Amino acid sequence: MTASLVADDRRRGHRLRGLIARTGPVTALCLAGALTLSAAPAAPAAPATPADPLARYHHQHLTWKSCLLGPDDETGKELAQAGAQCTDVTVPLDYTHPDGRTITVALSRIRATDSAHRIGALVLNSGGPGGQTIGDPPWVRKAMKDVGGRYDVVGVDPRFVGRSTALDCGWPTGSMIRGAGRNRAEFDRMTSFSADLARRCRTHAGDLVPYASTRDTARDMDVVRAALGERRISYLGYSYGSYLGEVYTTMFPGRTERVVLDGVIDPARYGPRLLRGTEAAGKHALSDWADWTAARDKDYGLGRTRSAVLATVEAIQSAAERAPLRVGGYRVDDRIVPTVIFNGLSQDNPTAFGDFAQGVRDLRRAAEGHPVSPSPWLADVLQFLLTGHDSEYGSAQTAILCADGSAPRDPESYWRDLRRADPEDRLFAPVTNNINACAFWAPPRETPTTIRADLPALMVNATGDPRTLYSGAETVHRGWPSSRLITLHDADQHAVFGIFGSACVDNAVNAYLATGRLPAADISCPRARP
Repeated sequence: MTASLVADDRRRGHRLRGLIARTGPVTALCLAGALTLSAAPAAPAAPATPADPLARYHHQHLTWKSCLLGPDDETGKELAQAGAQCTDVTVPLDYTHPDGRTITVALSRIRATDSAHRIGALVLNSGGPGGQTIGDPPWVRKAMKDVGGRYDVVGVDPRFVGRSTALDCGWPTGSMIRGAGRNRAEFDRMTSFSADLARRCRTHAGDLVPYASTRDTARDMDVVRAALGERRISYLGYSYGSYLGEVYTTMFPGRTERVVLDGVIDPARYGPRLLRGTEAAGKHALSDWADWTAARDKDYGLGRTRSAVLATVEAIQSAAERAPLRVGGYRVDDRIVPTVIFNGLSQDNPTAFGDFAQGVRDLRRAAEGHPVSPSPWLADVLQFLLTGHDSEYGSAQTAILCADGSAPRDPESYWRDLRRADPEDRLFAPVTNNINACAFWAPPRETPTTIRADLPALMVNATGDPRTLYSGAETVHRGWPSSRLITLHDADQHAVFGIFGSACVDNAVNAYLATGRLPAADISCPRARP
């Protein structure tokens, strides 16, 4: 969800990408029926058969080329080293007017090497919403091990994301997410901030934002499928990508082979306020990180016990409430500190924990009045939150969320939620219950999709996932009797396959991708890594 709400999850922990996925995925428009027509053109002998309104998109010629955009393009270098090529697929901006304005969707592809046993194309989405996926085929192909050679592994930057046609509102931040502050005056400033973000999107991208929905992204996916020459595609979606998979398989039944949803979003909880209800999971993840950090007090000096480390975090927030902290060239106030803490908790591994601990150490030194040059992780997060460096990301993420569902429009409703929240929770509830730009957005063009209940999908979720809650995965699984659920126990991990390092999870997913047969029963995997 963010990643985040979860970019590659090796980087997601540095931003709010996996969290709004949120993570990661919906029935109006009579056009939906038209989009399920065969991709083949109507036979000349049967003039009564309606022509495919998307024929020119379904049968477009794709020109594959190097993914490298220049000497500083690290993603392009990784793709080139993995043997990937890239192309752009043309899609309609507005599917109700397919002969009108067009945009492009960027793809990368690593071709199958085992052509004799080729299964087909595996299309990826790494979450967000708004996360780039074009750079993901190399590490996903590696995670797939031997079965990877039997697939064309395809990364797709959704519309308005990454290398696809851009949507940029000219924001001074990379995220609409903030804490609410400590009083009504700060909440009112947050309300003004959110209204300004929405105004900027109307001004700078008003021609695009109505068409940023997950339903339109699913329609793009089906154009991609047809343009690749595939009758069906397999799909791997993380976080928000799980919701996109739910929507696609509902809108285009019969167009998928093998479907893996990792970090599962309950569609009933998806929308502009999807972070609500994650507070307990966030506290649990923070406590587990505090245990890890306390055991390494010699390295980080944040406290020798869990309670001491948590007290350090609370002291940082108290200091920020008194006056903004100076961290390098940034001023970090009590609305930003909770967002940094929230952002540091999605990946359960020593590298992510260590990066977060270094960032908290920097914040503590700033709270004590010391000059601070932020660590790389903290510098990256503050640049993301406090400058326009990632305006495109935040603009696209917000446009998707606001196009997918309505948010309450009265600021007083958010204020009431904040007042009802746990008064002892100064870190998570002020973020998850806060107002955001969707309160000032135009209503969605379509109603949310009613997700089908007969999808034979393989789901993956960690019990302590602080973004896409395990309870949500259980709910979706119960509603889909034909699905199976792989549970990673005792890990506060958002997105698992190929990322966390669980042989139990990875082997089960790869077995399904190889055979197309779901496990006979749900699978429980211990936390232990290989």
